Amino acid sequence: MFMDERILTLFKRNAHHTLTYWSVFFSFGLCIAFLGPTILDLQCQTNSTLSQITWVFFAQQFCLLIGSSLGGVFKRTLFSALAALFVSALVISIIFAIIPLCNNVLVLAIAMAVSGFAMGIIDTIANIQLVAIYQRDSAVFLQALHFFIGFGALVSPLIADPFLSETGCGNQTGNGTEIMHHFRNMLRNSPIAEHNITQSMLPHEGGEEESIVHYAFWIMALINLPVPLAVLFLLYRENLIPFCHSTTPRLLDKDELAMENQQGAEGPDVEQKEHEAGGGHGDIFSCCQNDNLRGLPVSFFMIHILGGMVLFMTDGIVGAYAGFVYTYGVSPPMSLPNKTAGYLASIFWGAITVGRLLSIPLSYRFQPVRLLMFNLAGAIVTVLLLLIFYTSSTFLFVGTCLCGLFLSSIFPCMLAYTEDILDYQGCATSVLVTSAGMGEMVMQVVVGSIIQTEGSYSFLLCGMIIACIGFILFFGLLLFHRMHRNYLTGTTKKSAMVEEPATEQNGSTKTEQKEETESS
Repeated sequence: MFMDERILTLFKRNAHHTLTYWSVFFSFGLCIAFLGPTILDLQCQTNSTLSQITWVFFAQQFCLLIGSSLGGVFKRTLFSALAALFVSALVISIIFAIIPLCNNVLVLAIAMAVSGFAMGIIDTIANIQLVAIYQRDSAVFLQALHFFIGFGALVSPLIADPFLSETGCGNQTGNGTEIMHHFRNMLRNSPIAEHNITQSMLPHEGGEEESIVHYAFWIMALINLPVPLAVLFLLYRENLIPFCHSTTPRLLDKDELAMENQQGAEGPDVEQKEHEAGGGHGDIFSCCQNDNLRGLPVSFFMIHILGGMVLFMTDGIVGAYAGFVYTYGVSPPMSLPNKTAGYLASIFWGAITVGRLLSIPLSYRFQPVRLLMFNLAGAIVTVLLLLIFYTSSTFLFVGTCLCGLFLSSIFPCMLAYTEDILDYQGCATSVLVTSAGMGEMVMQVVVGSIIQTEGSYSFLLCGMIIACIGFILFFGLLLFHRMHRNYLTGTTKKSAMVEEPATEQNGSTKTEQKEETESS
């Protein structure tokens, strides 16, 4: 059977919450992928140069990083978490609707910064909430959660492409056009599109082609609108909306009652254990200020650091590959036609989506650490083969597909693995989400600068170096996992040795009292 009854029962019990968190990640994917194919039209809209408009990318990624770092603040109660998700998803729809009105690059950058902050909050809260619900069984559901990022990232460019202009503004350089131009030649086989392409080859007297890309943004705003409504409905079902209470019982009442009964049976030690190791999941700043961190071993901190560094590298590869694979395809020695190279980024995102879908059953059958090792090794081998067959256009498409498949599930596997090591204590989720966002932001800038100075071949070389560093860091993580496990084993043995004399003493006292009672 695909899954056992226990996993299915867990999902049915938390289906409403789970489906809602999956839907907000669709908003995340929808918002993260639309800038690439629409960047030239937005350049025309804002009358800016290509170097100016690219700062919009940085504004979104930087504020995504800030939102990821601060998102843990809203996890303290279910109301604050769901309210933050509702506001964030609604903000994304509003930003989509007002982007066509941003006629200045600074205003557009501010709008994208706001959307990036909302995306960061969604990223942190959805991951934390799913891990809190499913804990040791969270790997399967995290894979599905991150599948919806890829799904949204696929839908966004497909919606935008039919509305993109062919001619641009004429104020961008040829190299800049090659760097940013992808997904542009998809869905262009209709007679109307062919007529437009033919007309674009004729001399123009009146200037540029009129852009109709605003229709794409309004469509995406409408498509995303059901997501905040779904979060609002969950708030209603949980009786968390003031002056508007549902007649049905709260969804989590049974779970909370079971948890209370379990805590009552186990005693106050459970509550104390939950507050050890940094006070549970939270934002990075509150984790660093927690007093309980003082007595923890070095392995506890190194697991956070190395897990975050691995994702810094792997998510950096994802961002750099998606952003510059088109540039590599149209440049020598590949020199692919623009239409052919335009499919590379689409294939990459499609492979990520399929890979996350396939990882759902795999994460149920295999431990996260095994999947991580397989995926990291597969990514290195794939990039190495791309370097060897650097003149083969066929293998470029095959390698792009394989690269997307191997990189697709590293983040959710790493999240499940580190949380399992730390027994779902500490701040692993916030650290990993923040590190992944930082890697995607930094690596895009670094790899883009190297390609511009050293040539397109350095694109794959950078990918190979980054992947190898990530693999080395992963082996360091395995080493500190073993150290942390030994520490926990030693602590458990010491506690048992302390408890045994106390138990013997209590037993002897009871025996003496019993003997005295019998003698009297």
